[in-house]
Amino acid sequence: MTKSVLAVAAVALLGLPALEACSYNEALGRNQLVLVDDNALAQAAAQSWAQALASERVSRDAALNERVRRVGGRIVQAAGMGNMAWEYAVFTSDTPNAFVLPGGRMGVTTGLLALVQNDDQLAAVIGHEAAHVTARHAAERYSQTALTQTGLQVVSGAAGDYGRAVGALGGIGAQVGVLLPFSRQHELEADRIGVDYMQRAGYDPRQALALWRLMAAQRTGSTPEFASTHPSDASRIAALEAYIRERGWA
Repeated sequence: MTKSVLAVAAVALLGLPALEACSYNEALGRNQLVLVDDNALAQAAAQSWAQALASERVSRDAALNERVRRVGGRIVQAAGMGNMAWEYAVFTSDTPNAFVLPGGRMGVTTGLLALVQNDDQLAAVIGHEAAHVTARHAAERYSQTALTQTGLQVVSGAAGDYGRAVGALGGIGAQVGVLLPFSRQHELEADRIGVDYMQRAGYDPRQALALWRLMAAQRTGSTPEFASTHPSDASRIAALEAYIRERGWA
């Protein structure tokens, strides 16, 4: 997802109404705690999309837009989200990126379209992003953050004169110990569900491995995995390779 879209989405999420619910997510195969209404999340996503279209450079290249609609359309059908009227956009950016927002909106950068070597690899990226939506990762991430912030406020208040220091140290501990690892779990779940979608849509799931190796090769710089919201390239590829082999697609 592009940084500007992420920033708008984060601001929009701060004002979302909360509700407490623990439910089973079939796509994930596990229960999840969600403290935000899906309709409110979709409204925030619509605001993010509108601002992205207004603030970012949008490509009018007919061939690129048709490619995203074609591949994206097959993936959303495979993900069971074909009942929505989808909007697609190609954003002019050298950074390889893509995002799918709740409510039926999909953006892909020209940098990603230039990087992928075939439609199967494009489907791997779009499948990954679509998986974040069906897995309700945005709502779950928001809920985790909200719970953590509430807990830190309580601890800081009880610490008296040391409240500010406790809050700062607690924030670091929560970020490294709770929020970041949870985000890495989301990424690995989206990788797994995403290859299910691309295989269901008729694409070669093995190309997901080729894609992430390609992404790793063009990446500059690195962040230690323990301090990153994403798994290391090696961890991601190893997990995907094991899953694809388990499914009999190797």
